[in-house]
Amino acid sequence: MISIQGIPVSPGIAIGKALVLHREDLVVPNRLIGDEQIPQEIAKFEDGLTKTRAEILGIRRKISQELGREHSDIFNAHLLILEDRTLIEDVILKVKEDKVNTEYAFSQVIQRYFQAFSKIDDEYLRERIADIKDISRRILQNLMGETRDILGKLKEPVIVIAHDLSPSDTAVMARDKVLGFATDVGGPTSHTAIMARSLEIPAIVGLDRISKDVVPGDVVILDGNHGLIVVNPDPETIERYRLDEKKFIEINRELSKLKDFKAETLDGHAVKLVANIEFPTEIPSVLAHGADGIGLYRTEYFYLNRNDLPSEEEQFEAYKSVAERMNPYPVVVRTLDLGGDKFLSSLELPYEMNPFLGWRAIRFCLTRVDIFKTQMRAILRASKYGNLKIMYPLIANVQELRQANQLLEECRQELRSDGTAFDEKMEVGVMIEIPSAALTSDILAKEVDFFSIGTNDLIQYSLAIDRVNEKIAYLYEPTHPAILKLIKTVVQNGHANGIWVGTCGEMSGDPILAILLVGLGIDGISTSPLILPKVKKAIRAVTYEQAKELAETAFRFSTGEEIRHFLDERIREAVPELIEE
Repeated sequence: MISIQGIPVSPGIAIGKALVLHREDLVVPNRLIGDEQIPQEIAKFEDGLTKTRAEILGIRRKISQELGREHSDIFNAHLLILEDRTLIEDVILKVKEDKVNTEYAFSQVIQRYFQAFSKIDDEYLRERIADIKDISRRILQNLMGETRDILGKLKEPVIVIAHDLSPSDTAVMARDKVLGFATDVGGPTSHTAIMARSLEIPAIVGLDRISKDVVPGDVVILDGNHGLIVVNPDPETIERYRLDEKKFIEINRELSKLKDFKAETLDGHAVKLVANIEFPTEIPSVLAHGADGIGLYRTEYFYLNRNDLPSEEEQFEAYKSVAERMNPYPVVVRTLDLGGDKFLSSLELPYEMNPFLGWRAIRFCLTRVDIFKTQMRAILRASKYGNLKIMYPLIANVQELRQANQLLEECRQELRSDGTAFDEKMEVGVMIEIPSAALTSDILAKEVDFFSIGTNDLIQYSLAIDRVNEKIAYLYEPTHPAILKLIKTVVQNGHANGIWVGTCGEMSGDPILAILLVGLGIDGISTSPLILPKVKKAIRAVTYEQAKELAETAFRFSTGEEIRHFLDERIREAVPELIEE
């Protein structure tokens, strides 16, 4: 029995046999052909491309119907490769000049593409190698008459183990037979993670060697709650996890009963409980888990995995769809937060030693006014169709806020001149993610309608740590006294100026810390839709006076560890089932 730690990206527990997807290279025959066979080989190549195109269009249509256009657009790159005239002509030329079979000619030409792309110093273009490999494998299978869509022909439930999962892998799989995903590579925003959350099945990524350490048929426990894989567990471990799995299902069944209940404390203090989303396809999950709206609609993923910029019309349609589907619930749209670890390859962004401290988010938008105004015009136009609010990320000072608001007013004036309707009273807010913003929140509060505290970056910048660096992960403390003081300062300054103050980030998704945030005076909490019921139960399990007393007492301790221990102990006494869950 071995245990392997990875990155949990979709919660839940799965126990079953491993299906290991090995990406072994196809053995392509190299045959010499006569002049009379050349037309036949070229016709075979063209038929293979036609068949592959039909397959990809079918997959794209299926994904669009089931999960939405945002997921189906992944296959646009595959179609572009199929229509690349240079590639097609190079293959035909090789068949004619070298007098070789079309499969071999194609395999040789595509290898040149792999080598060329691997040398490009651009993250987005290097990542397109995966698209080329995915589509080239499918073309070769069709040319050679082979079918290897294993995931589409599953006969029994399995846990899928792979180095990575391509879009077409997950598109064709028999979903009722897939218990979970585990991959060597990937992060919270990888294709595998996004698909797993959309399908609400447990998944772990970043396991390094899982595809090599697991043998097909091995019994595997996948703990998506903690990011742990257990290979060939003993009977006692299996039994323990079966009980955990049963408890997880029962807990979620019970939590689902809270869907239509308010997020309020035992003594009637109401808290706005809203969801974070990245894609419109997550809206059914938002509604199913009882959210009061969307507190953070991340829009940068609308710009990624493409080599062009989204048009105003394209963005308008996306924001309009979300507004209409969530109406009358509020939707807070965060403007573009590129930079840091999110880059748009169609722009020539300069290399930066410290990208998280560099040209990103609002700093980028205030420089690239063309991109920023296009997005804001789209948001304004969509505001007519629902309850949209706009929010600027990474504001450091009031000058940036005023610049952004001036550009927003220019967009309003342009739309008025065009006779285009929009919500004239659409609220404007800022994310408080930088210590300077927290400490001057009394100034910022006079010029906005609401605050949303982005705890992930606020912790990172306040404690001077890289939150994705495992060597210093122990320093990442949401309960550090400095963080609690900053949150309290923002809440007090916001309320003194009559504005609403919420939080988003990982801190919001911890039920114990959610009680602390309520005690600090937070008006609303935004987190992943799947976590909302747990947070709601936590809020409904205590009185507002208890929450305030916990927050006040927390300031008496000297370290984040002491505060966390105190919170766990006190809540274990008051609501033991929260700790157990």
